[in-house]
Amino acid sequence: MTTEETVRAKIFVSGRVQGVGFRRFAKNAAERFGVDCNPINLRDGRVFVLAEGRQESLELLINELRKGPTFAHVEYVDVTFEKALGNVYELS
Repeated sequence: MTTEETVRAKIFVSGRVQGVGFRRFAKNAAERFGVDCNPINLRDGRVFVLAEGRQESLELLINELRKGPTFAHVEYVDVTFEKALGNVYELS
């Protein structure tokens, strides 16, 4: 996999990440790094971020998600990379 290749990241973020602007934070960070993303609140309190972009850009996004917005407290970030599908709203 080269850094020029588009890949998909399935990112699960745990901690105090709902009700603190985490989804908007994720969208803004993704935009800065040229990554498409779709952050979703999960019923168990985590945020799921489906993102596609260049590997190096996704790594920058993941580093930002580990920090989170001001009132968040990120405890754990779990990431799986796979082949990009070209649509972050397609959750397969």
